[in-house]
Amino acid sequence: MFSNRYVRTIIFSRVLLQLGIWIRNYSVLLYVTELTNNNSVYVSLISVAEFAPIFIFGLIGGTFADRWRPKRTMVWSDLLSSLSVMAVLLTVMNGGWIALLVGSFISASLSQFSQPSAMKLYKRHVPGEQLQGVMAMSQTIVAVFTVLGPVVGTFIFIRFGINVSLILTVILFLGSSVILSTLPRDAEEKKSADGSSFLKELTDGLRYIGANKSLKTLTMTFAAVGLASGLIQPLQIFLVIEKLGQDKQFLQWLVMSNGAAMLVGGAVIMSIAKKVKPQLLLMIGLVVTAVCTIGIGASTMIWLTITLLVISGLVYPFVQGGIQTLLVRNTEGAFIGRVSGAIMPAFMGMMVTGMFVTGYLKESFSLMSVYMVSGCLTIAGAILLLPIVVEKRKKAENSQAL
Repeated sequence: MFSNRYVRTIIFSRVLLQLGIWIRNYSVLLYVTELTNNNSVYVSLISVAEFAPIFIFGLIGGTFADRWRPKRTMVWSDLLSSLSVMAVLLTVMNGGWIALLVGSFISASLSQFSQPSAMKLYKRHVPGEQLQGVMAMSQTIVAVFTVLGPVVGTFIFIRFGINVSLILTVILFLGSSVILSTLPRDAEEKKSADGSSFLKELTDGLRYIGANKSLKTLTMTFAAVGLASGLIQPLQIFLVIEKLGQDKQFLQWLVMSNGAAMLVGGAVIMSIAKKVKPQLLLMIGLVVTAVCTIGIGASTMIWLTITLLVISGLVYPFVQGGIQTLLVRNTEGAFIGRVSGAIMPAFMGMMVTGMFVTGYLKESFSLMSVYMVSGCLTIAGAILLLPIVVEKRKKAENSQAL
């Protein structure tokens, strides 16, 4: 897999990019919290600056990714992200901090142009039998940094301060851009015969998803998984305090156990990717995740909770890798940017919705009830996937009969 130049280069650049994103996010969060004396309005604006671009520019960035050359788009996105953080650094050094919010928004917006372009290069240059392993590896990197990123970002800010944190972010984004620039030159993009406008291509992308049964199903599954994830994500601290009877510092052990298991799960899926169909991996991942989620919500024993978190972490790459692989395989190359740009906001939108309502649900019902709802939503996502599994099996049987 790593013998493929495109895989090796993009993965290395994504590691630098993820590290830069998390250092930026947590240094900005802690700096603004410190300056405003924990002002909840300004702290919430940080989340808006980081998440809003996914909704605003997800489909727009995906459409442009289909129009532009992917390597050039990725190189310029990371370079401009680096320059935007550099501008913010100069402002902070002169005593301003509101620019941190603007800079975070701009940098997060540029990522919506880069990510679909990476998918486009994978579609073009990764053989079909390797695609599932590559998708799993990409998602594992994101999952691992979701766990380790806050720790690294917090440590660097506390140890060195905001200026060094932003300088490191600039270097990491710039490094990602330089690494991507070593890829072979992009092939010339085909222009549409009718000279389609940007708006027409955007709406064509939405129609394409609507007309493709597999993509519609994946979108609904991804949305269900996003809502399920959002419901339980903010409640882990209550799990530690109310269910396990520990202080809040114990949360780090649960997070580390889950994160380490994700890393192992990513390695497992890379080794078995050629032997197992992505729709089967996805189904297994969803069912196991649902059972573990309900079990975690019910457990009052530390060893059982950690065991279930480890199992859940092991199958997390199955879910993300399976969805991404099916997405790429069921999408024509000309539409990969728009499809990726539309489906990811569906996941993030439902996840944020879940995070917003979960506090009210917990207060109205119970912690256990919220975890049960999350598990049921994950099972619903698996049930939605059944038509794809049946259709793929019929096609395989028909091809064998011929």
